[in-house]
Amino acid sequence: MKNSALKGALGALAVLGVAFIAKKAIQRKKFIKGIFEEYGIKEKSPFGLADKIREMNDEQYQELKGKFKKEFHSRCCRKDNTCEA
Repeated sequence: MKNSALKGALGALAVLGVAFIAKKAIQRKKFIKGIFEEYGIKEKSPFGLADKIREMNDEQYQELKGKFKKEFHSRCCRKDNTCEA
């Protein structure tokens, strides 16, 4: 009896983990789609983004880079709240 309760609890935990990962993936996909729309990138691929970056001036590039750093920063380096990329 105890074994089946443990399996049930682990199963519920696994479902929650998958749901959390799916939620994160959807949020990041929305972010990337927003970047493509904001900068008017027609080709929805990494190559389209790379072409747009080549056309940008330094100020625009730094702004875009900051947006990506903010969205995709690692939460593992919380010591002084700075992360190096």
